[in-house]
Amino acid sequence: MIKLARYLKPYLVMLLIALALLFVQAISELNLPNFMSDIVNVGIQQNGIEHATPEAISQDGYALMTTFMTAANKSEVDKNYTLMTPNDTSKSNYDSTLKKYPLLQTESIYVLNQSDSQTYEVLDPIFGQSTWTFIYYMRSLSTNTADSTATESMSNVDFSQVYKALPMLTRLPSSTFDDARAQASQTPESIQLQTAIQFTNQFYTQLGIDLGSVQNLYILKIGGLMLLLSLLSISAAIAVGFFSARIAAGVAQTLRRDIFRKVQCFSNAEFDKFSTASLITRSTNDITQIQTILIMGIRILCYSPILAVGGIIMALRRTTSMGWIILVAVLTIVLIIGIVFTIAMPRFKIIQNLVDKLNLVTRENLTGLMVVRAFGNQKFEENRFDAVNKDSTRNNLFVNRIMVFMMPTMMFIMNIVSVMVVWVGAHQIAQSTMQVGDMMAFMQYAMQIIMSFLMMSMMFIMIPRAAVSGDRIQEVLAIEPSIIDPATPKKLPTNDRTTLAFDHVSFRYEGADEDVLHDISFIANPGETTAFIGSTGSGKSTLVNLIPRFFDVTSGAIRIDNIDVREVTQHDLREKIGYIPQKGTLFSGTVASNLLYGDNKATEEDLAIAARVAQATSFIESSEEGVEREIAQGGGNVSGGQKQRLSIARALVRKPDIYIFDDSFSALDYKTDVTLRRALKEYTGNSTVLIVAQRINTIMQAEQIIVLEHGRVVGKGTHTELLNSCETYREIASSQLTEEELTI
Repeated sequence: MIKLARYLKPYLVMLLIALALLFVQAISELNLPNFMSDIVNVGIQQNGIEHATPEAISQDGYALMTTFMTAANKSEVDKNYTLMTPNDTSKSNYDSTLKKYPLLQTESIYVLNQSDSQTYEVLDPIFGQSTWTFIYYMRSLSTNTADSTATESMSNVDFSQVYKALPMLTRLPSSTFDDARAQASQTPESIQLQTAIQFTNQFYTQLGIDLGSVQNLYILKIGGLMLLLSLLSISAAIAVGFFSARIAAGVAQTLRRDIFRKVQCFSNAEFDKFSTASLITRSTNDITQIQTILIMGIRILCYSPILAVGGIIMALRRTTSMGWIILVAVLTIVLIIGIVFTIAMPRFKIIQNLVDKLNLVTRENLTGLMVVRAFGNQKFEENRFDAVNKDSTRNNLFVNRIMVFMMPTMMFIMNIVSVMVVWVGAHQIAQSTMQVGDMMAFMQYAMQIIMSFLMMSMMFIMIPRAAVSGDRIQEVLAIEPSIIDPATPKKLPTNDRTTLAFDHVSFRYEGADEDVLHDISFIANPGETTAFIGSTGSGKSTLVNLIPRFFDVTSGAIRIDNIDVREVTQHDLREKIGYIPQKGTLFSGTVASNLLYGDNKATEEDLAIAARVAQATSFIESSEEGVEREIAQGGGNVSGGQKQRLSIARALVRKPDIYIFDDSFSALDYKTDVTLRRALKEYTGNSTVLIVAQRINTIMQAEQIIVLEHGRVVGKGTHTELLNSCETYREIASSQLTEEELTI
C-alpha cells in the first residue's frame, strides 16, 4: 500500500493545508477545557477576579498587606502603586477612577499604575505570600481549631476587626512574621494566589465595586472566546472534510484510470493471471476501500495523534498528580488495539478474496442464466451462491464482532477514568491542592485522549483491509505487459496491397510444457483469401490471434510487408487490421455507435455500405429507429447471427488492409453466408483476407486453404488440390459435402 503513496503527490499542497487546518482544529478544541476551567475557577469561585494583585486597594488594606511583606517585596509594591486622595480632583484620571471605585469620594485609595501581564507576574506571588503569611500568623494566635478553620476561610474574615489591630501590627518588627512567612513559602503557589484573590474580592467590596457585574462580564468574555473557538474548530473541520474528500476522490479517480489503462495494455497472457471478476473488484471495491481510508485517515488518523498528544500535554500542565490515570488508560487501550489488530488482520485478506468469489459466482450466474434455466439448475446455483455468501458473511460477522467488542470496552475505560478522576480530584480539592475547574478540565482532557485512541483504534481496524486492497491494486499496476512496443518502432508502409507472411512460427502458452503451434509458414497475398480449417483444438484461432499480437510468437516471425510485427507499435499494427472475433461482441449504445467503433470519422454512407455488404441492412431497417436502434449491453437484445453481421460491418467500416474473420460466419444461414462472402470479395478488393472456418462451403473459393492438425500444417492449397493431396481435408470435406459436391 505504501507504493501507492505516489498518487498523493499531486495533492501535496492540499494535504499540507488539511494538516494545518487539523492543527487549528485540535488547538481550538484543546483550549476549550482551559476556558471552561477559567469560568469555574475565576468566573464562579473568584467572582471574575483574575489576579491576586488588586487594581485598587484602600489605605487600611494596603497597610495590612504590606505589613506581612518583606522589605524588598514592600519596596516593589510601593513602586507600582500611587496614592489618590478625594482632593485629587485635578488629576486627569480622577473622574474615571472615582466612577470605578466609589470609596475614593470619601477615602484615599492606592491605585495600580500599570495593569499589564508583566506587573501581575511580579506582584501576584508577592500578594499571595503576604496573604498566607497573614493566615499563618493569625493561626498561631488562635487557641482552638474553630478559630483556625475560621482563619482559613477567607470569606469569613472580618477586615473591620483586623484593621483595628493594624496600629499594633505595624509596630511589630518584620522578624515577628518570619515563622509564618516560612510556612507560607511551603504552600503551593496556585493555592496562595487563589486565597489572595479572595482577599482582593473583599478589598474590591470595600471600594464599592459591583462584583456581580465584574463576574458576569468575565463569564461573557470567556464564553464568547469559547464560542469563537468552537466556530473556528467547526470551520476547520468542514474545510478538512472538503480537502480530504477532494484528495480521496482524486486519488481514486487516478487509480481507476491507471488500472483501466494497465488492463487495456494486457495481453491474453496477463488476463490469464486475473479473473474478470477479480479485476472488477479491484477496480471498484478495492479502490473504494482506499478512498474511504484516505478520507477517514486525513480526518481521523492525522487528527487523533495531534489531539492525543496535545491532550496529554495540556492535562499534565493542569496537574501531574493524576497523570498515572491517563498512562494506565492509554496502555490498556494500546494493548486492546494490538490484540484486535493481530486477530483481525488475516481475516481482511480472506474477505477481499471472498468478494472476488462472490462477484465471480454472480457474474457467471447472470451471464449464463438462460443455460441455468434450460438445465433446471437454479437450485444448484442457489446453493453455490449461498456457500460463498455464507463464507463472506461469517468473515464479516467475525470482524464486526471485534468492532462491536471495541466500542463498549472503550466506553467502559472512559467511564472508569471519569470515576477515577473525580475520586482522586475530590480528595485533592479537599486538601486544597487542586481547584474544581482544574479537575473538570483534566477530566475533559482525559476524555479527549481516550476518544483519540478510540478513533485511532477504529482506523486500525480499517487500515488492514485497506492495506490488503492496496496490495491487490498494486499487483495489477506492477505487472509489466509481456507485449510491449519497441523503443524505436518502424513504420508500416501505407500502400493498399499488404502481404502477410508467417516465417517458421511456433507458439507456446505461458507455463505450458509444449508448443501448440509448430513451425507454421505461409504467405497471404493481397487481394486473395487465405483460409484456415481443421478440427477443434487444432490451433486456428490461436494462429490468427498472433497477427494483431494478442500473443507474441515463441519462435519465428510474422511479417507485414517484410517488417516483423514486433518492430512496430501495437497501435500502428492494429490500425491495418480489421478483426472479427469468434464470438461477436457488441457494446451498449446504438447500431450506429457500434459501427462507428470501427472508425469514428465514418460517414452515414460508409455505414450504409458496410451494413449492406454485411447483409445487416434488412435487420437494421426492420426497426423504425434504423441505425439509432438501441443495442443492449453485450448485444443481449439481438440474435447471434445479427451480432456476427454487425461485427463484420464494424470491421468493414474501418477499411483495413488485412481482414481476419475468426469463424465469424458460424451463426449465419447458408444463403446469407454465400451472399455475404460474395459481397465481401468485391468489397475487400486488394485487402488481404484471412478466414478461420469450420464449414467447407465457407472457404471453398479461397485462393489458399491451410489445413491444421494438432498445431501443424498438414495441407496447403486450393480446395481441389487439397481434396487430392490432404487426407485430413478430405475427411472434413467428406463429412460435410455430398459425393456430387466433392466431385465438382
